[in-house]
Amino acid sequence: MTTSLPVNFKHAMDVHADIDVPLMHELVPAGRGLWSPAELHELTATVARELATPLLDIVRFDTEQRWWTRLALTMGVEVWLLSWAPGQGTEPHDHGGASGAYTVTIGELDEEFRQPGAPVRQQRRRAGDTVAFGPDRAHRLRNNSIQPAATVHAYSPPLRPVREYRSLTDYAGV
Repeated sequence: MTTSLPVNFKHAMDVHADIDVPLMHELVPAGRGLWSPAELHELTATVARELATPLLDIVRFDTEQRWWTRLALTMGVEVWLLSWAPGQGTEPHDHGGASGAYTVTIGELDEEFRQPGAPVRQQRRRAGDTVAFGPDRAHRLRNNSIQPAATVHAYSPPLRPVREYRSLTDYAGV
């Protein structure tokens, strides 16, 4: 899911054509720097709520592999739309030192998560739920239901590669 930014990208913004609307430019200003977990929480919740109809037009469900598309990218943040067919999920991973947030827009996902020195915890996330986290968290998401799910994610700083683990108990922090 990661790509790189052109050298001259400092004050530019890349927005998915189907949501290239004034609201998206207000929510994700091009020249803005890093975002806190609380700000990412608000961003994903607002994108999911205010752009629900165009997101439904964009999202695709593929039973063979997970599907995703980038919604926006600046020097400070990246925003993604992901879909989860029944049975699809991620491996345990962190976000390479980035803070993040996600909002469930359709369906539900099960999340296992852990911070260094803490036990692995589990939580079911349903449509409308938003989760934000700092750079010291690893997790695994899975659609264990019989219905598809979709989520809006945001990460800051952008374009950090995820690091995968055999299990969440292997995660020791960044």
